[in-house]
Amino acid sequence: MGVVMGVLFVDRAAPIISSDRPKSHPSFGTPIMTKGNILTARKVETAKDPGYYGDGGGLYLQILPSGSKTWIYRFQLAGKRRDMGIGSASDPSTKLTLADARERALALRRMVKAGIDPIRERNAKATETRVETVKATKFCEAATDYIADHRAAWRNAKHADQWTSTLKTYAYPVLGDLALQVIDTERVMRVLRPIWSAKPETASRVRGRIEAILDWATVRGFRSGENPARWKGHLQALFPAKNKVAKARHHAALAYDTLPDFMAALRVADGMGARALHFAILTAARTGEVLGAKWAEFDLDARLWIVPGERMKAGKEHRVPLSEPAILFLHDLRAVRRGEYVFAGSKSDRPLSNMSLLMCLRRLGRNDLTVHGFRSTFRDWVAEQTSFPGEVAEMALAHTIGDKVEAAYRRGDLFEKRRQLAAEWATYCGTSPRRP
Repeated sequence: MGVVMGVLFVDRAAPIISSDRPKSHPSFGTPIMTKGNILTARKVETAKDPGYYGDGGGLYLQILPSGSKTWIYRFQLAGKRRDMGIGSASDPSTKLTLADARERALALRRMVKAGIDPIRERNAKATETRVETVKATKFCEAATDYIADHRAAWRNAKHADQWTSTLKTYAYPVLGDLALQVIDTERVMRVLRPIWSAKPETASRVRGRIEAILDWATVRGFRSGENPARWKGHLQALFPAKNKVAKARHHAALAYDTLPDFMAALRVADGMGARALHFAILTAARTGEVLGAKWAEFDLDARLWIVPGERMKAGKEHRVPLSEPAILFLHDLRAVRRGEYVFAGSKSDRPLSNMSLLMCLRRLGRNDLTVHGFRSTFRDWVAEQTSFPGEVAEMALAHTIGDKVEAAYRRGDLFEKRRQLAAEWATYCGTSPRRP
């Protein structure tokens, strides 16, 4: 080490460290001023000891304890010393060579000489880029990201598909390529006006989905201001309420006094779809719960079917007591088992489709009925033909308790009472096992 004309020269072989510690790097010493272009490409590659290695002119190679290497430009402006990272010296994907680092440092020195703070300038450009990106973000891009962010919370992939389908059909033609910030009430109305009277249920869903996406975009910083798709206190004044446009359509249901005759016809119908419909009526279960049923969910000795929460509408596990006819029915099905699904489709690793049950109804000449409507048939029968309390029927149907106070105090699921109810229902249906 020596001094020539006030400049301190340091051995190239050692990291340049002094006892002074800079605030921005408390684990390293402050580099001593060095002669310009001291480093070599080989030195950059082979140096390993943590510290700062000066090249001169404010350029330093910083080696961290982890072994990673970065380029630092140190400058002083308005009496304040600052360190600025200008790139990696070790990351293969973004690595700056010594020559590249010197070129960048030279450009930064010129800025400092002109009185420009390069860190502030870089931050300003980053902010400008961010603003431009935000301005350019389209509604369809935000919708795609929203669906991706929320997919895990939805019970099945079909829900995400429904979101995508309705948005592509109704919202994207008007809003899809628009920047989020320019979407206003008039544009939302252009989406909803053609379908509000003709398809009120669909229009209501589309409006809610647009509102959710715009709320998400506001929180993410992609837009600001009021949500033009909100209903209360806004679109509420521009469109009639959904229930004023069209009365809610209930699922077509069979009168309970004609159910035994229907079951007699169903028992002689062919196909796995008829078997699935038969079982759905016996258990008063939803279509999706039946079609997704796996053998692992059943304990035939305990006469129990446990539907996992992820397949339930309310998201909670549901215990279903199995009547004697239901048990015999499952024993017959198990004899011809073709995989993990109780009601396997054409491929043993896939369940039947939803249409299979509806097609069964059509083959029986009952286009006037829906599969879901048999749950209403069950509910009417319980209310009018039995002495079971209403809450037992509601539990059997896996309905959510609307009263929060009642829900808080009801701990059990009335399972034994539901077992008795299931037995009486099976007797009323007049069902008997039939081999598929």
